[in-house]
Amino acid sequence: RTSAPEGGAALEVAGLACRFGGIRALDDVALSVAPREIVGIIGPNGAGKTTLFDVVSGFTAAETGKVVLGGVDISHLGPDARARRGLGRSFQDARLFPALTVEEAMAVSLERWVEVRDPISAALHLPMVFDSEEKVRRRVDELVDLLGLGAFRAKFVHELSTGSRRIVDLACVVAHRPTVVLLDEPSSGIAQRETEALAPLLLRIRDGLGAAVIVIEHDMPLVTSVSDRMIAMEQGRVIAEGEPDAVLNHPGVVASYLGSDPEAVARSGSAP
Repeated sequence: RTSAPEGGAALEVAGLACRFGGIRALDDVALSVAPREIVGIIGPNGAGKTTLFDVVSGFTAAETGKVVLGGVDISHLGPDARARRGLGRSFQDARLFPALTVEEAMAVSLERWVEVRDPISAALHLPMVFDSEEKVRRRVDELVDLLGLGAFRAKFVHELSTGSRRIVDLACVVAHRPTVVLLDEPSSGIAQRETEALAPLLLRIRDGLGAAVIVIEHDMPLVTSVSDRMIAMEQGRVIAEGEPDAVLNHPGVVASYLGSDPEAVARSGSAP
């Protein structure tokens, strides 16, 4: 079992198990993450990392186990309800509308939290409609400042590099101020210089929101630089947990990745 530092946990999962056909994707997985903590999850392809996120966020049902967010059991809730409770989640591919501008994409991500959708109220230009729209505009401005998107806010999503789209996707994920943020391989498919820019952004998300951040990542320099703790998975199980250096030097982790030198694991930016 992996444990957060003492104090109330932002997220706890216990006894999670999930099977696809004859393959056990998760095998009695348990972990706990504290508020404002960054936890990195590593492991080879097929280790169960993304399945863990799918179960925690409600996109895949677990056979057994529970998910507790901020002390509340959310195991019975669907993805949208879990998001409303404060769970944010990204995917390996940035899911954005290419024909929107950056600020429009962020505004759309806030739509489910708009307080007034009534078309009659909008047609009558009632004050509450303007108040609701102003809240969205202010939040978009906050996100632009938080993630340094000022130079891109009027650009269309399809005009952006993969790395810039990834940052816009992060902005959409954190738009509703989640208490726990799940990030699935944020450096996937982006250039090295853009990967290097991700570390301060992840720290800014943690500090700006006061949120716990759990990040699946194959780029070892990135994940070790931002993580307070790391968790290693293999074949659906947690095989190591602790400070980054301790996890990277764990014999099971070394064998899982390269079968040899711990330094090679630490150097790897694209482990299998």
